[in-house]
Amino acid sequence: MSHRTITSRRVTNAQAGGSHPITQQPLIELKRKARRIHNTLLKTYGVPVWNRLDGVSELVSTILSQNTNDGNRDLAYTRLRARFKTWEAVRDADPEAVIEAIRPAGLANQKGPRIQAALRRITEARGELNIDFLRDLPVEEARGWLTSINGVGPKTAAIVLLFCYDMPLFPVDTHIHRVAGRLGLIGPKVTAEQAHTIMEQLCPPGQHGTFHINIIRHGREICHARRPQCERCPLQGECDDYARRRAEETRQGECA
Repeated sequence: MSHRTITSRRVTNAQAGGSHPITQQPLIELKRKARRIHNTLLKTYGVPVWNRLDGVSELVSTILSQNTNDGNRDLAYTRLRARFKTWEAVRDADPEAVIEAIRPAGLANQKGPRIQAALRRITEARGELNIDFLRDLPVEEARGWLTSINGVGPKTAAIVLLFCYDMPLFPVDTHIHRVAGRLGLIGPKVTAEQAHTIMEQLCPPGQHGTFHINIIRHGREICHARRPQCERCPLQGECDDYARRRAEETRQGECA
């Protein structure tokens, strides 16, 4: 099938009954496939539970999570909150003190100034360190406001808006990008940024947080980057990559 570049805009309602903008597969079929995958992951992992933070806290935590693992992020976040009792204190602190507090997250020399600049930007725009006003904005307007802050990209904005304000967005990290690609939900040339838009469209309504977390868990526990454990994967029947490799093994066996 031919591929073409997708723009950053969402698929419109007029396209909803048409073809997927990347694979050209009927969108309805991909949505059905996504729902089957979601249901299988629910049976496998259950319904995840997550802690809900306020918007500013989630924003800071997500900036800390960039290019590191959850353990390092959590340690850095805990150290930051122990050192500074309020976000106003973090905003106004000596930059070196913030950098030292978040050092376990890595890239502290970048993340510290980025966090302080974001907190200053929020204060300048809103007069206080509170972004709950985003809850009342249209999704695209809320996303645009967040991504206008330096260091806040599509994934960070999607995490804040999904997990704090229940907006139907789909953050895409390395696990989701890899798993969705292998399953055939996104095309092989789709970037992580483009995948946000696609996965938002394919996700069963109201299940964005659950589907997001369960795909990440699947990527960590079974669908590893280097050695996926396909032999125990509950998604074998839905996986394009697995089907291709099985077909190749069969072809090689016939040629032997």
